[in-house]
Amino acid sequence: MTDPVHSAHSSTHSSAHFVPAGGGDSRNPPLIELRLWRQFAAVADELHFGRAAQRLNMTQPPLTQAIAHLEALLGLKLFDRTKRSVQLTAAGAALLPEARDLLARAQALPVHARATADGEAGRLRLAFVSTVGFDLLPRWVRTFRERYPKVQLELIEATGDVQLQALERGEIDAGFILHSPGFAPPGLACRRIAQDPLVLAVPEQSTLAGKPGLALRDLLDQPLVIFPRHILPSLYDAIFAMYHASGHLPRVAQEAIQMQTIVNLVSAGLGVAWVPDSVRQFQRAGVVYRELKRGKGQAVPGCETSLVWAAGAASPALQRFMAFAPG
Repeated sequence: MTDPVHSAHSSTHSSAHFVPAGGGDSRNPPLIELRLWRQFAAVADELHFGRAAQRLNMTQPPLTQAIAHLEALLGLKLFDRTKRSVQLTAAGAALLPEARDLLARAQALPVHARATADGEAGRLRLAFVSTVGFDLLPRWVRTFRERYPKVQLELIEATGDVQLQALERGEIDAGFILHSPGFAPPGLACRRIAQDPLVLAVPEQSTLAGKPGLALRDLLDQPLVIFPRHILPSLYDAIFAMYHASGHLPRVAQEAIQMQTIVNLVSAGLGVAWVPDSVRQFQRAGVVYRELKRGKGQAVPGCETSLVWAAGAASPALQRFMAFAPG
């Protein structure tokens, strides 16, 4: 049976090129409905307007008009039509895979939207301080990625002050920060993840490395390697308060941002450093970690790691991640 095409030999359809609607301005291409691409794909699959119309549950004349409209919008022929045959032009054959991909992605959108709403897809931007990266974070990330492979997890190493700025600008969804016990950044939701005592990192060659019953009075005059106050103000102040309570002012020899760098500087003999106990996992040659003997009225401060995010703005993906980072 032949497949007559309405206006197959009209001057409009016989020319190789058409003038797109809207004057053909390439800077402002026409918005083409998915319905037209679906109709184009059906005709391309069947190479027969009658069968394509049946497949689409429509009559043939509106389908013919729709393809003509699509060609006019694009400004090119998609099909070569005669009374006996329908064939894709080179342009039509080139567009067909793209059209099929577009239709497949459009069909997948509702499923993707539901998965995103449930926290099983989408994007999660997590910042973290280096101490979390030693043990806790790798374990959580591995399990989370296995469970939710469709969530694009972006990890950004950043100090606490940088994280707070990024949260304010909406550049991250949540962050792991280090702070003194009980401290909570104002305006943010906060979930405590872990507690750590502070231990002393000492150069291996120092007499303090092997001294039994090390007490605070033994190191008050030692040069100190510490992070800048703006990086971790609550913990910085707690350390200084410990020295002040003993009638001393810490002698800061060097400041460094990352805990690994601080430990490296201790190994170089620049001084001693107070670091979270979890930093012991960073085994650096030339460094010994010591706990202080608890003296009367001489409490060594601890530190906490917390997950923080904008109050009331925990995305579904973040809520899923919290199951792997319990407080």
